Parts: sequence; C-alpha cells; structure tokens
Amino acid sequence: MEETNVSAPGGLAHRLASDPSSRKRFLKMAGGVGTAGALGLFLAACGGSAEKQADNHIPPADDLGIVNYALLLEFLEVGFYEDVLASGLFAQSPLLKTIKLIHSNEQEHVDALASTVEQLGGTPVKDPKADFGEVINKGDKAVLALASTIENLGAAAYLAQAPKIQAPDILALALSIHSVEGRHAAALNSAAGLPFEVRGEPLQGSIPNGPFARPLDRDAVIKLLDPYLPKVANEVKEAPQ
Repeated sequence: MEETNVSAPGGLAHRLASDPSSRKRFLKMAGGVGTAGALGLFLAACGGSAEKQADNHIPPADDLGIVNYALLLEFLEVGFYEDVLASGLFAQSPLLKTIKLIHSNEQEHVDALASTVEQLGGTPVKDPKADFGEVINKGDKAVLALASTIENLGAAAYLAQAPKIQAPDILALALSIHSVEGRHAAALNSAAGLPFEVRGEPLQGSIPNGPFARPLDRDAVIKLLDPYLPKVANEVKEAPQ
C-alpha cells in the first residue's frame, strides 16, 4: 500500500502539525476544543511528526480532484442503497429503518461534495449508475456483506486522502464524513455477523484489532471494488487525480 505523507511543503497537515496559529484557526472552524483530540489522532495516524518527514518533498494535492473522487464513491453508495430499498428485500426487516437512514446520510454526502466541487470552480463527476442487481439477487446476507465492505472502504478511502487536502474547510468536511462512514460500517458489520475485525481484512469487523484505522489508497480501492462492481471500476480509474 502506498504510504501517505503528511509533510508536503505547504500542505495542510504539515501546517497543523507545525504551526500553532494554523491549528487554532482549524479548531475554531471545525468546532472548538472538542476537535483537538480528534486532530491529534489524525496527525498521529497520518504518520507522526511532520518535522521528521519534512525532507520528503511531495507535490501538493489537488483538492478538487480529491473531492470529485469522494463524490464518485458516494454516488456508488447512494446507488447501492437505492437498489436495495427498491428491491423490497428488507421491507419487513427491523434493519429497514437503518438502511433508510444510511441512504439519507449518503445522499447528503453527495449533495455536500457536489456543492463543494462547484464552489471550487469544477464540474462534479457524473453518477456512474452502477447496477447492484446481481448482489441483491443473492439475498440479504450477500447485501449486508457488501454493505459492510462498501462502508469500511469509504472510511478507509477518506482516511487515505485526508492528509493530502490543502483547504481547512475541505479537510473538516472529509473528516466529518469519514467519521460517519466508520459508524455506518460498524453497524453494518454487526448486522452482517462480522463483529470483530479479521486480521489482514481491513474491510471487516465493527471492532478493530488495532488502535489506528488503516487508509486505502486509490489503487487499493479500485482493486477491492473490482470483484463486486466491475462496471464501476473504470469510472473510479477515470476520476480526477
């Protein structure tokens, strides 16, 4: 897996680690003192001290490309839950309310990310209109297994991109969505009968086997999507870099 460096010259994560004034502005924007603990964990998970990595000169990331990449993944999630709800598979299940809530959350993610792309002067990527019929036809167990994988995948994808983001408000948006994706994953892993993470399987388990979440870079995301969603893989590969 490709490692993400927090210390790109001028990068946001570098500034947050090394510049007290940047940290103060970020904490005020992101919600105050309560965010401080999460910020510390974020910087630790991104690789520790930025100063120790200052010699690794990586070009600044393209926030617009990252947001469009996130938008594409959220489109995929919304499409999945729409197909599940339309199938009626969980119509009589106590999980129906949860699935509807998660679908609503994902739609709000789409709306927020698409709006952000436009604010950055870009054009939002198109909904790939994925077809999940083959998975749904296998029944509720297959659907829950894929749902848990998709949500864990989303959380890991956001974590991989977060250290590359330049703008504080976009980082705050990404971290807030990452947190929700992780909570979705925990609920769905439990519903799918996967309460504990299997070592070597980062997309399974509502209870992790380590203190820090593991990010997944874009190539890893594509590889993990491909067996389930071959029609979507090419769309992800074409997402803005």
